[in-house]
Amino acid sequence: MARAAPIFSLKDRLFNADSLADLADAHAVIPGFDRDAFHATALSGVADRTLVACLDWFADCLEPYLAADFPTMADQLEAAMPPPLDPSLRDDDFGRFIHAVPGVLAARHGLEDHPDRALDLLHEATQRFSMEFYIRPFLNRWPEETLARLRLWARDDNYHVRRLVSEGTRPKLPWARKVGLVPDQTLPLLDMLQADGTRFVARSVANHLNDIAKTEPDLVLSRLAAWEAEGSQARKEHEWMRRHALRTLVKDGHPGAMEMLGYAADLDMAVALEIDAETVALGDALNFVATLTSDTGGPVVVDYRIRFARPGGRSGEKVFKLKVAHVEPGVPLVLKKAHRLKANATTFELHPGAHGLVVQVNGVDRAAGAFAIV
Repeated sequence: MARAAPIFSLKDRLFNADSLADLADAHAVIPGFDRDAFHATALSGVADRTLVACLDWFADCLEPYLAADFPTMADQLEAAMPPPLDPSLRDDDFGRFIHAVPGVLAARHGLEDHPDRALDLLHEATQRFSMEFYIRPFLNRWPEETLARLRLWARDDNYHVRRLVSEGTRPKLPWARKVGLVPDQTLPLLDMLQADGTRFVARSVANHLNDIAKTEPDLVLSRLAAWEAEGSQARKEHEWMRRHALRTLVKDGHPGAMEMLGYAADLDMAVALEIDAETVALGDALNFVATLTSDTGGPVVVDYRIRFARPGGRSGEKVFKLKVAHVEPGVPLVLKKAHRLKANATTFELHPGAHGLVVQVNGVDRAAGAFAIV
């Protein structure tokens, strides 16, 4: 019988003998550093730890070779850093996770007694790998001082430093600890960054706005309108930012977001929904067709919502994208979809029972149907 190929996780790809050899080689500049001992010890702790916990572990393994006083430690860490990421690239150059270790040590040893030197270290380190997780303890412990530093970094020549200003202050940064900031503190930073010519920075600004929009949608709409009136962005770039920043509000059918993006809620529109089968087995696809017709035509953003049955008679909903298009007057727009009802979904567990399907056009429910998962 043929053996199944081993399954490698993201952690395995990021932290392995080769990547940790690179990390060990970089720190060979530290006097007394035992490369082989560090490599063996660091590698031995990977299997039993999560991805994030591995970074703390690598910092643990490195600490015995570093000076006890933080300013000297920071000097050693900077001396061991690889060259900065290529400044000629404009997007998606994240660097390598192994170079997050200086951030761990900056927060661990510099937060209380040496915040200025620790922020200097983060400034250097984020040019190798984003310090978005590690700036957040400083924002919580020293908010005014850290925000003052970020205002300077928003004009930094290095786009990774500028991105950190937006990404590190996001209200809902994935995997990260919360920060006790309010939009009045972070929006002035976004004002400085919203017209940045590097997409890596602009995407972070849009993601930051999307985070805020989940709790304060009108504030985001007014800021986008102000930026458009200011005219500091090219029109195409501003339109891209609006779409990206308002994507959650669009899914929610927020009228103001729809209007800003040019999708009329009162568009003359009829939708016919056909669901292929009344029952669908868990693991199979829900097949349906939505046919849109309009006498006047116009731009449309079409989403669909599935109303899920939950244990104990409860229900839940989730929105999915279907199509962004332009409906021509009198010409039907036929949209077909096969939505896989995954039996092993890790983010939203499915259960047998009665379910609903709703087609939403420009934020307005236009057609609905029912099916059962068996």
